[in-house]
Amino acid sequence: MVIFNKKIFWLALVLFLTLGLLAACGGDSDEGAEGDNSNGEDSTEEENSNDNNDSDEDEDENTSIEPQTWRFVTEEEPGQVQYVYAEEFANRMAEKSDGAIEIEVYEFGGLGSETDQVDQLMQGTVEMAVMSPGFTGNMVAEGQLFALHFLFPDDVGTTQEVLENSEALNVDLRERYEEHNISPLAFWTEGGMQWTSNGHPLQTPEDFENFQMRVQTSPLIMESYERYNANPQEMSWGELYTALDRGTVDGQENPIFFIADASFHEVQDYLMISNHNNYVAMTTVNTEWYEGLDSEVQEMVDETTEEMQEWIYEEQDRQNTEFLEFMEEDSDIEIIELTEEERDAFRQEAVEVRDFYRNEVSELDGAILDKLLDEMEDYQ
Repeated sequence: MVIFNKKIFWLALVLFLTLGLLAACGGDSDEGAEGDNSNGEDSTEEENSNDNNDSDEDEDENTSIEPQTWRFVTEEEPGQVQYVYAEEFANRMAEKSDGAIEIEVYEFGGLGSETDQVDQLMQGTVEMAVMSPGFTGNMVAEGQLFALHFLFPDDVGTTQEVLENSEALNVDLRERYEEHNISPLAFWTEGGMQWTSNGHPLQTPEDFENFQMRVQTSPLIMESYERYNANPQEMSWGELYTALDRGTVDGQENPIFFIADASFHEVQDYLMISNHNNYVAMTTVNTEWYEGLDSEVQEMVDETTEEMQEWIYEEQDRQNTEFLEFMEEDSDIEIIELTEEERDAFRQEAVEVRDFYRNEVSELDGAILDKLLDEMEDYQ
């Protein structure tokens, strides 16, 4: 009996130790697995935390510019050069600001006449405007120099270079506008100016005698046509189609794209390719508003303005070319290209008007004009 009990005891002891060892191994395995899961959870939490931080940083970067809405007025209608300029400008600013800057573009008449728009920009009712100097002639006397016939080079591309690089315009003339709370950020051409008429073509200065010519509000433009013995009539272009149709005025001047798109060819007999001037537009801003912009936003505006110079040159060239082809092929207007001899006769009359500008218009004795003329000698 004693021997039997000892055997049972030892067998039980061995079995107990074996089971204990197995339990210990199993425990280590579970603990290891449990440890692995714990490490995985810590890693996932850390990754999520990093992702959240990156997201917050991106969000901060995208929202560094406060949401804002600007108003941008033009003197033209949808599809025309000034309007598409403003649209493209607005799209680029929205993209650069990640949608924070929204620019509302207004066509001609959307906020009043051309002179109304000048007043609105001065007062800060609108932030930006494309305007032509012709409608600011009574406010900034020096800006009337753009009305001088045969002032700029005959080649439109060369004229664009002058407008972009001239210190007389981009520094001296800009300062004169800023006295009225308007800052021209850029000058650019909408193309060569051409004449249209009823009754007879305009091929010599004598053809203008007693001719009722629609003009912008500018004493210098009035003087230019009076030198041709015409009767200039100030008028907003919104009234012009009806005035031409009814014979209130006999003719007008504009770039080719505008003549066709405004349907003036329907109520005019002749189109003279005279290239007697360039239709110059200005990208302008309210000075006080512009100077108060955050530096990042102001740099964005300047960058976009500079980018737009090449874009708008190509756009005006395309529109003027295509609309000339349209009028040649699909309209009844007679198109006459002036010869160089005919243009020289007008040029001789026009050069004399520069002295009128210096003596009767300019408040600086023509200093900006003379500086511009000196600069253009480099483009001869």
